[in-house]
Amino acid sequence: MRVSTIATRLVALLLTTALVTGCAGRSGSNDEDEFAGVAEQELYEEAREALERGRHTTAISRLEALDTRFPFGRHAEQAQLELIYAYYETNDWEAARAAASRFIRLHPTHPQADYALYMRGLSSWQAGRFSLERLRLIDISKRDLGASRDAYTDFRELVSRYPDSEYAPDAQQRIIYLRNLLARHELHVADFYLRKGAYLAAVERGRWVVENFPEAEATRDALAVMVEGYLGLDMRDRAREVLQVLIENDPGNERLRGRTFRPQHVSAQALSA
Repeated sequence: MRVSTIATRLVALLLTTALVTGCAGRSGSNDEDEFAGVAEQELYEEAREALERGRHTTAISRLEALDTRFPFGRHAEQAQLELIYAYYETNDWEAARAAASRFIRLHPTHPQADYALYMRGLSSWQAGRFSLERLRLIDISKRDLGASRDAYTDFRELVSRYPDSEYAPDAQQRIIYLRNLLARHELHVADFYLRKGAYLAAVERGRWVVENFPEAEATRDALAVMVEGYLGLDMRDRAREVLQVLIENDPGNERLRGRTFRPQHVSAQALSA
């Protein structure tokens, strides 16, 4: 009797487990089979229509299904390109970057590889932006600029590899902005080092800006940072050499009074060239 009761309970438990598993399986199956039996052409047309109507989330579901179900179909490459755009339009910058990187890796010689590279850079550009910057309430050069560095790298690669691309002129303008932004960021760090007495680190930051962003507006201030850093290190001869370069390139620099440099953060006498 006791064995029979236990056996009955075990059977009931197994049946319940089977039912639950079956329901879960059918639920997942419904999601996975949403586009089962839908032809490649139909999926693509639905995705295109959704894009044209601005229904980007709907387009993404169709394009992802197209990419998964027909990876070597006639619309595969175009679907991958449009997926980059759809992710971008939904502000999913990371997905857009990943999709662009994948396309470039799979189709390095594709006629629209420049577009994929441009969109990857544009996605990083957007990821590095802050909405308050337009209101001038914050200076994003003081923030973490990882995404902006990625954008700078992508745009430079685009201009270098595809100088005749229709996207190259816009990329070049963004490079100028990002170059100045990244240079200013380095100078914020250098000023921090000067205030903390890390003079060698400040000099190295200034030198890095001069060497890597020679065309940036901040390069002149980088020279001033180097002068002040050398003064902090009590290397006045080296400081005077850099001061001469600063005077020749930016005689109106705010730290100059004629040919005399007045340090802001370092306790040292003014230096004259």
